[in-house]
Amino acid sequence: MTTQFHDHVLSDAALAQLFNDARSYNGWLDKPVSDEQLHAIWDLMKMAPTSANMQPVRIVWVKSDEARAKLVECVSDGNKDKVAAAPVTAVIGYDIDFHEELPWLFPHTDAKSWFEGDEEGRKEGAFRNSSLQGAYLMLAARAVGLDCGPMSGFDKDAVNEAFFADAPRHRVNFICSVGYGDPESIFDRSPRPDFDRFNRIA
Repeated sequence: MTTQFHDHVLSDAALAQLFNDARSYNGWLDKPVSDEQLHAIWDLMKMAPTSANMQPVRIVWVKSDEARAKLVECVSDGNKDKVAAAPVTAVIGYDIDFHEELPWLFPHTDAKSWFEGDEEGRKEGAFRNSSLQGAYLMLAARAVGLDCGPMSGFDKDAVNEAFFADAPRHRVNFICSVGYGDPESIFDRSPRPDFDRFNRIA
């Protein structure tokens, strides 16, 4: 059992890239992120688990100068420079009516019927699972050699109006800049708790 576990552990270098040495960046180097890299992020993150494979996340990859300027107007003052300098910022949203896609996403049973007539339940499920998918996005971005800067300081109504006006059943969850992080933009890593601080094995 122990041998099998160790056979499947990632290398120290991979763990460092994904977790131990990875940081949330506040500034960015002047290096572009290609559309191919964004597709690579999606192709990894879509494979990670969600409830009934519901895939509620809806992402707008803010890359053009016009879209970036719109997003800058929606974020808090402390985040404006971060978004303005980032080559790409992902607006990570969710679809309240994700269940309409379940007949092909989860064909094993009539999963769509589980959510019909229960909008509050769909909102809860969509928010929870799109949060998971946003975390997968960050890990996928790190896996393909990019850095991340997640943010929650923004006017959600303004973001929804600016980027989901044509999809009124979509809502923003959080935003995350993606690119090549400027090491000068980070400070010393904040403390991380030991296992016993916030965990127990029952």
